[in-house]
Amino acid sequence: MGPARKPNVCQRLSRRALGFFSSDAGVVQRTNLGILRALVCQESTKFKNVWTTHSKSPIAYERGRIYFDNYRCCVSSVALEPRKLYEMPKCSKSEKIEDALLWECPVGELLPNPSDYKSSLIALTAHNWLLRISATTGKVLEKIYLASYCKFRYLSWDTPQEVIAVKSAQNKSSALARQAGIQQPVLLYLAVFHVLPFSLIGILEINKKVIIYLFPQIFGNVTDATLSHGILIVMYSSGLVRLYSFQAITEQFMQQKLDLGCACRWGGTTGTVGEAPFGIPCNIKITDAPSPLFEVSSLENAFQIGGHPWHYIITPNKKKQKGVFHICALKDNSLAKNGIQEMECCSLESDWIYFHPDASGRIIHVGPNQVKVLKLNEVENNSAQHQISEDFVILANRENKNENLPTVTASGRVVKKKFNLLDDDPEQETFKIVDYEDELDLLSVVAVTQIDAEGKAHLDFHCNEYGTLLKSIPLVESWDVTYNHEVYFDRDLVLHIEQKPSRVFSCYVYQMVCDPGEEKETTNRS
Repeated sequence: MGPARKPNVCQRLSRRALGFFSSDAGVVQRTNLGILRALVCQESTKFKNVWTTHSKSPIAYERGRIYFDNYRCCVSSVALEPRKLYEMPKCSKSEKIEDALLWECPVGELLPNPSDYKSSLIALTAHNWLLRISATTGKVLEKIYLASYCKFRYLSWDTPQEVIAVKSAQNKSSALARQAGIQQPVLLYLAVFHVLPFSLIGILEINKKVIIYLFPQIFGNVTDATLSHGILIVMYSSGLVRLYSFQAITEQFMQQKLDLGCACRWGGTTGTVGEAPFGIPCNIKITDAPSPLFEVSSLENAFQIGGHPWHYIITPNKKKQKGVFHICALKDNSLAKNGIQEMECCSLESDWIYFHPDASGRIIHVGPNQVKVLKLNEVENNSAQHQISEDFVILANRENKNENLPTVTASGRVVKKKFNLLDDDPEQETFKIVDYEDELDLLSVVAVTQIDAEGKAHLDFHCNEYGTLLKSIPLVESWDVTYNHEVYFDRDLVLHIEQKPSRVFSCYVYQMVCDPGEEKETTNRS
């Protein structure tokens, strides 16, 4: 017998109405998303450009919300036509929001306030305030003053939806100070918090003066540092990347435990932690060499971890190796079989590679004219070693324009000269963006072709399991390859954000609609 056919949309809706589902958590949600995927990919479904707007400030998108004017104005994109959710009062340049993260209520946890069960925007202002803002009303629910001794600028998740890291701008020495041989002692600060309710873990100082002069074995010539999943990742000018346990550093080097809202005496000054003007003192200062968990050298500090079992991807630390990727086992640094991946392409823009965000352990390798999805599996008769093999490949729709062009010399002799186009030649279909829609389990690929004076783009949906093309959506606006572009595919919504010269930002919103012609034809038949 062949594989059982999946029920169509009508059958799924009937089964849902009658409650024909198991008692497992999430079954109804997965069924609903399966129905939506079938509707999105069916031939009669179109995506219509329902709204276009322009702005002089950056435009951001997160979970059905479009943010304008440095997150001051929020527009919902869930309705048939986008509508304004809220607009916060105008503020000075020093009070503007510089970065933000969307926090959504965790399941199964008791929270202190009813408002905590609704989505919030964790925002960082230009004057070092950390705010929790209602994602539906724009009301400020909580506020923490960070510090006056540095400029905090970036927000990121350490542990998604649980722990955030607030990173300061790097301290740069002035030209006069560099000539005099004076260096800024502190490179940057990392402030780490548990969210909802906010609780401080600590503020870590990366101090170049202590690192270089007193303890040369600590970090060395460090150029950057960040935090991810409890791991402090430190990068060096030499290309070296080192990983440290942030918990171990906290336990070893924390000078004093601080609690938000509590009185504190620090450096001869008394104040309330998290309130202006006292803020939060830097209470984690490294004074000895911590033991690294792992280290590796890579070109431009490029380093990724993923796969099952754990592997990492690097580029050998030599300029001529740019575009060559090594996939190695984390446990013993051994190179996987077929673990050297190099896309044979001649293009102005380099290809890129990353672990698939669907947690399958696969790897996505994107070039100008192809998208390779690679998988990790055990070598036959050797379970200790793993190999890389192709799962599927998505190819650009191209014509072969490399041809022999005849040339006539002064003597009348005809010479055929081979003419090769670049792989990312604008007149050929070229892949620009590859993303993954986790709820519908679809790969979305933006392909661009230069037609006459302007570029035209289309967004393709591919089956995440087999790579089959399921749907193609043309974008009505022109696509200039010299501009910065972001494209989001979120359930029944497609959103294109474009940054033009002179800081002009454009936003194009597409909604899923049934083809009117199809509807009319169906009505006539009825």
